[in-house]
Amino acid sequence: MKSGEILGHLHPDYPQVVCLTEHHLKKFQIKHTVIENYNLGAYYCREQYEKGGVAIYIHNSIQCTKVSIDTYCKEKDIEICAIKFTYNESKICIITLYRSPTGKFDSFLCNLEGVLQVLCDPSMDIIICGDINVDYRVENERKKHLNNLLYSFNLISIITFPTRVHNKSITTIDNIFIDPSRSEEFSVIPISNGLSDHDAQLLTIRQKTVYDSGRNSITIRKFDNYLIPEFINKLSNESWDNVFNNDDVNEMFNSFLNDYIKIFNSCFPLQTVIIKNNFTKNNWITKGIKISCNNKRKLYLSYRQNPNEEIKKYYRLYSKILANVIKEAKKIYYNKKVFTSSNKCKATWDIINEITGHRH
Repeated sequence: MKSGEILGHLHPDYPQVVCLTEHHLKKFQIKHTVIENYNLGAYYCREQYEKGGVAIYIHNSIQCTKVSIDTYCKEKDIEICAIKFTYNESKICIITLYRSPTGKFDSFLCNLEGVLQVLCDPSMDIIICGDINVDYRVENERKKHLNNLLYSFNLISIITFPTRVHNKSITTIDNIFIDPSRSEEFSVIPISNGLSDHDAQLLTIRQKTVYDSGRNSITIRKFDNYLIPEFINKLSNESWDNVFNNDDVNEMFNSFLNDYIKIFNSCFPLQTVIIKNNFTKNNWITKGIKISCNNKRKLYLSYRQNPNEEIKKYYRLYSKILANVIKEAKKIYYNKKVFTSSNKCKATWDIINEITGHRH
């Protein structure tokens, strides 16, 4: 998986969740596939057939729970995974699925209904996205049956543009289904990334509270050269009558502790401050890489609109060079962090934690 190029196309506004279909990876491969600052939330990999598979990556600042729905998975018919998480006090469930063109459609509908019945919860927002290989650009029986099923759970399609253009074929076989009554405002746009003949879809749901993945709040106490003498002065001016006018040792201690804590909190109150995390910046993404990613996208669109062997050959060569450039840029960036550090072992582990998304 070309995670570096994925980040290059999304930089600098990274989504909270990334859903992938047809990742073509086996279990041992996807467990070692890393997208910087994202954790693997849920996945499904084929065992009998090649290719296929689905996965969900979630930003490491959000805690999620994997939903156990593997029993509903059937290779080619329906490959599905899901996660649950809370975001701005809203409970959200994201489902990613893939249906092969040769899969049994009746089996797909039956298993999808089973999943929705398990996950259906009035307090939860359900978002379904993936490649279902049902063309929503034209009216057909499969589209009708799928809509009837999803309407019963108040879910509707929101993709109105082509998602796959191949030679002279233009289809909308990738889709996103949401409950629009539960979203204040949303928008969805295509992203031509050049990594596949399917365009990506970027769904943005706007809420009252804006989340900034690069900011965290922490609670601290402030100590400085002014507050410490003030604290000592208040301790010396305290009469401590409640302490010394008592014969019980336990009560004396409790009185002393209460007065001490009261003075301590008045001099060093708790403060909530916002800190900016630098780990989401991906400093290895240079201006040149961003320009190259845009150029690659233009080449891909040019080839898609006018298939030509020379353009195809040049596009593949450009993609290979760009992948090597990204790999080398990351290597140079992280090597520099290690070589310039006074503690190379600690710097190495910091890099490992940064890439894998672990805080410690």
